[in-house]
Amino acid sequence: MRRAGRVAIGVCPMQKKYVLLLALSLGVVVADQWTKYVLLGELTSALDAKDTFGERVKLFLAEAPPMGFDGYHYRQKSKITVSEDFLRLSYAENPGAAFGLFRGLSEAWRGPLFHLVSIGAVVLIGFYFSKLTGVREERWAYFGLPLVLGGAVGNYVDRLARGFVIDFLDAHWFDKPGWIWPSFNVADTAICVGVGMLVVDAMVRKEKKTAQAAAVP
Repeated sequence: MRRAGRVAIGVCPMQKKYVLLLALSLGVVVADQWTKYVLLGELTSALDAKDTFGERVKLFLAEAPPMGFDGYHYRQKSKITVSEDFLRLSYAENPGAAFGLFRGLSEAWRGPLFHLVSIGAVVLIGFYFSKLTGVREERWAYFGLPLVLGGAVGNYVDRLARGFVIDFLDAHWFDKPGWIWPSFNVADTAICVGVGMLVVDAMVRKEKKTAQAAAVP
């Protein structure tokens, strides 16, 4: 009976750990794709031809039409100003990584590179997460890793569906040159927050190791 009790106690935290990983990362993917779906319909004419929700979702996940003369695959029809001096919602297409990195690479290199990086990120995050033991000092990693995973998967869905990522958050400072942040989305935000939490995690664990080393006579 004691042995069975020990097994049950050991299994519960492990199950909760992976439930957290799945729930948080899936939540990021759903939030990311939902906002892109809504804003693609609001800011462009991409979904205007369909009336039902199912048809619009199918069109949202379908391959994009050929690029137009304006450099976009979908015709822009509006922008939404959240703050005149700081933030607007404006449709943008990003064939590169987060915040437009590597968008200048040719398609022959860019496609395989992002497939490899996305799959590699999922594998590495899963491996690192599996090594977490549940101690209090790991709490930043417990939330940071799922955020990075969800953001990576969210943008990867875009690349698989249409070959580029939909961005719409346009942050700026009074539209001054040099003070305009590259367009981003919910997935990019989750990745940045998650990476920040992992940096804190590394600092916390380093401080603990230093304290333990100092305590050794």
